Amino acid sequence: MQCIESSKGQNEAVESDLAIVILTFNEDKHIERCLYSAFQVAQKVFVVDSYSMDQTVAIAKSLGAQIWQHEFKNHAAQLAWALENLPINTEWVMRVDADEIITPNLAKSIRLKIASAAPVTNGFIVSRYPRFAGAFIRHGGFPQWQLRIWRKGTAEIEQRWMDEHMVLKTGQADRLTGEYIDDNLNNITWWTNKHNGYATREAIDLLNQKYDFLPVTTETGELTRQARYKRWLKEHLYTHLPLGLRAFLFFFYRMIFQLGFLDGRAGFVFHFLQGFWYRFLVDVKVSEVERRMRADGIDCVEAIKREFGVNPVYETSK
Repeated sequence: MQCIESSKGQNEAVESDLAIVILTFNEDKHIERCLYSAFQVAQKVFVVDSYSMDQTVAIAKSLGAQIWQHEFKNHAAQLAWALENLPINTEWVMRVDADEIITPNLAKSIRLKIASAAPVTNGFIVSRYPRFAGAFIRHGGFPQWQLRIWRKGTAEIEQRWMDEHMVLKTGQADRLTGEYIDDNLNNITWWTNKHNGYATREAIDLLNQKYDFLPVTTETGELTRQARYKRWLKEHLYTHLPLGLRAFLFFFYRMIFQLGFLDGRAGFVFHFLQGFWYRFLVDVKVSEVERRMRADGIDCVEAIKREFGVNPVYETSK
């Protein structure tokens, strides 16, 4: 496994018929590193910024990225807007987050596979590893395999508030060798604040499974095998377990059955926070919304508006 600390001047840029889309908001800690790794393979890099208040836009512009700005609703809506509105004229498109790094091994695999892709191949799935507190997390459900590269027009983003995936509408997906690294440089206070926001969005998705106010699009495309398995467990097993208890069971499953204990001290902190604390917080938020529904005699959408201050039903094309 390789991780680029700073790839400036270290990697020979060999362009593929590929455009990369990066969503940003206040990412000046990460954007330079991300862009250097992206330009290893991409003809064009589009940064869709949510009106950052730091130096994100200036840095991205100075490095040759094309900058677009659009008001942020959630990741799925923002990416859907980007795919509908950006002037992408390459055969292939890739999604990369601002705190992610395309490793040299993955870049080499992208260049080779795109150049020789069979007509039936419309996408490529890539392995993801996080780095937390300076340590790689290799167990407890990792690596995650995600569809990150697709032929333009052959895939779409699921309309979910959390855990959204690109899904192929036609054709098949092949695996790439190499990996990309999710390596956020912010501190634990930032991390927990971010996951508090994620917990709100996850709660909306769980409530939607029960109250059916926001249709999802998984039936129109094909998820990766790992994503299908996780989605099936979540929708047919996890959501039917008692609130609170299921967070503990999920943490136990990650630590023991998925060998999370092998990730050491940093891994324990990561798996506890993401596998138990975060999931427990989601359950508390779900309980709050349902309590509001009962107390005020309102439906789920109105309760979410009052509790979270967001409208869970939205249009992606705005």
